[in-house]
Amino acid sequence: MSCIVIIGAGMMGSAMSMPARDREHEVRIVGTPLDRDIIVHAQETGRHLSMNRALPEGVLFCQFSEAESALAGVDLVICGVSSFGVDWFAREAVPLIPDGVPVLMVTKGLLNHPDGSLEAFPHYLARMTGRSHSFCAVGGPCTSYELADRQHSSVVFCGEDERALRLFRDALRTDYYHVSLSDDVTGVECVAAMKNAYALAVSLAVGLHEKEHGRDAAQAYNPQAALFGQSVREIRRMLKLVGGRDENIVYGAGDLYVTVFGGRTRRLGTLLGRGLSISEALGQLEGITLESAVIAGRTVSALKALAKRGRTVTGEFPLLMHVGDLLEGNRTEGIPWSAFETVERPE
Repeated sequence: MSCIVIIGAGMMGSAMSMPARDREHEVRIVGTPLDRDIIVHAQETGRHLSMNRALPEGVLFCQFSEAESALAGVDLVICGVSSFGVDWFAREAVPLIPDGVPVLMVTKGLLNHPDGSLEAFPHYLARMTGRSHSFCAVGGPCTSYELADRQHSSVVFCGEDERALRLFRDALRTDYYHVSLSDDVTGVECVAAMKNAYALAVSLAVGLHEKEHGRDAAQAYNPQAALFGQSVREIRRMLKLVGGRDENIVYGAGDLYVTVFGGRTRRLGTLLGRGLSISEALGQLEGITLESAVIAGRTVSALKALAKRGRTVTGEFPLLMHVGDLLEGNRTEGIPWSAFETVERPE
């Protein structure tokens, strides 16, 4: 039995306590300063305030002021913060983690740099902290709700330290939480992040259909499927561009599938598809964290920078560039269907 500390009491971080406790590990969930109400609610009821699920018996819930004592004797750490909290995690949490204890991130996202390069969060944390922690990450299709409900989920743990990866897999793998391993951090993190941007893109078809046929009309799946296919095509191109392995497209496609079916990203894409401007859509979603918009904006900026250097052509990513135009307020309607047409030429 190991001691596993989860830092960040968001939905996915907290849901990871399910397989951890099912494997009979000691589990402590430490909230960030933004998680105070979640921690208090869990201490009083044993349930997660946002996810509305019972959390496993035996989990110790702590405020961040108790983090140092919660990390005493820890064997494994899970980083459960959102992409907006990565810098906070590097600054405030990592110094409290005993040296040599590996960290598994459920955080999905990429950082873009002025030269157009994109950096995965495990690489960023290692560079920013200078610590000897083995930073690993989770990719693949898995929603917090269904993990908490013990639905079958197939994920991939990525990292460059095989020992750390195997420690996490052995600690968390259950008969419903199925874990593959990969050393392609850039590739896995690329598809994990990009699925958020492209789930927003696929959801444009939902809003456009509602605009044309009414919100009570039966859904049209052909347009959604067309945008799904184009999304997979563009994610594969992005994988190649960042130097990731093509095989990891399976995790991006699977993750895209579950993300399109609901949640904040679908809501934003639907509103934009109805013809609302980005400011109008964000007004309706006030207070909701929209990582999909952030990653879309970052990758569009990166592609433009790379195009200036002759490393790519933005026309290879027509759907993502269209989403970028929507987010920048340059257009409010339509989908560039003809830009997705291709001519396959035999060799």
